[in-house]
Amino acid sequence: MPKKLRFAGVNFSHMHMGDLLRQVIDHPDAELVGICDEDPAAMQSAIEALEIPQSMVFTDYRRCMEASAPDAVILCPPVAEHALWVERLAPFQVHLFVEKPFAASLADADRMIAAMEATGKLMLINWPIRWEPCYRTMWRLIDEGTIGDIVEVHHYGGNRGPLYHGADKIEYEPTAADKERSWWYSREAGGGSLRDYLGYGVTIGTWFNGGQKPIEVTSVTAGTPGLEVDEHSVTIARYAHGLSKFETRWGTFTDPWTHQPQPKCGFVVRGTEGTMSSYDYEPHVRLQTRERPEGFEQPADEMPVGERNGIEYLLARLESGTSIDGPLSPDIARIGQQIIDTAILSAEQKRTLPLVTTS
Repeated sequence: MPKKLRFAGVNFSHMHMGDLLRQVIDHPDAELVGICDEDPAAMQSAIEALEIPQSMVFTDYRRCMEASAPDAVILCPPVAEHALWVERLAPFQVHLFVEKPFAASLADADRMIAAMEATGKLMLINWPIRWEPCYRTMWRLIDEGTIGDIVEVHHYGGNRGPLYHGADKIEYEPTAADKERSWWYSREAGGGSLRDYLGYGVTIGTWFNGGQKPIEVTSVTAGTPGLEVDEHSVTIARYAHGLSKFETRWGTFTDPWTHQPQPKCGFVVRGTEGTMSSYDYEPHVRLQTRERPEGFEQPADEMPVGERNGIEYLLARLESGTSIDGPLSPDIARIGQQIIDTAILSAEQKRTLPLVTTS
């Protein structure tokens, strides 16, 4: 690219903002030019950790956009505000890097897609496990036909809870009062384990199964009495060829990036000619094939340049002039959102429902 791509970070509600800003600062072809949140305290830890000068700190997004003139913006608002912020920033003609999940609803996802289509700029939905070598290796093996046509995807995803860690996975011990104040535990703001983690399972799962959509969805949820949102969910998706299962959990015994809990967080995929599995942060994929039914471990691929993290990926796509693909693309993420919306309704109505198809 002829110049460094200028990035701003807007809204620090999701703790991943600090990690993403670090990726910008560490990339030789990227430049951080501004950060913004209405609450100055929300930015303070990132300001200190990344040594961001006060000249780049804003509390009004319009002022931030006008003064810093970014080419791309990282968005980390509460889920319920994703559509609002995309509509606010799209008129500034910038590429948008939206931290997962996609949206609070299919209607909001479609608002986001419509707002960006009018600009001709890229929108990327960042699912952090996309950058795990084991899961990219699973996709490569699936794409090469190693286990035939995909007939089942199983995912178990979660952690101890969203308030037990911050940027750089610094650990905390949240109190009940912390939960009461946090958007993560607010139904209106889009909180809950289902909204937080089902998107991982069904969006990556849709990538694995070639973009297939289920016919119907059944979901049940559970949580601590007194909380507005769920901490545990199980979703069954019925496809033309069979069933897939996706489970979300806030309250795992350990965090998977420290010690894998049981059940392990990760994916198991079954095809017509074999099976494969891998779990968060593992250095390999376990395969079964007709030639080797006893199973064996396949070392995870080394991530190629341009795919080692989300910021690097966006820069590489802009340089090559290629579109956003896989689970990062609005097209695949929208199918995931359809499943999430149907699961939420199913849990509320306590019955199986056909896949939501329109917003």
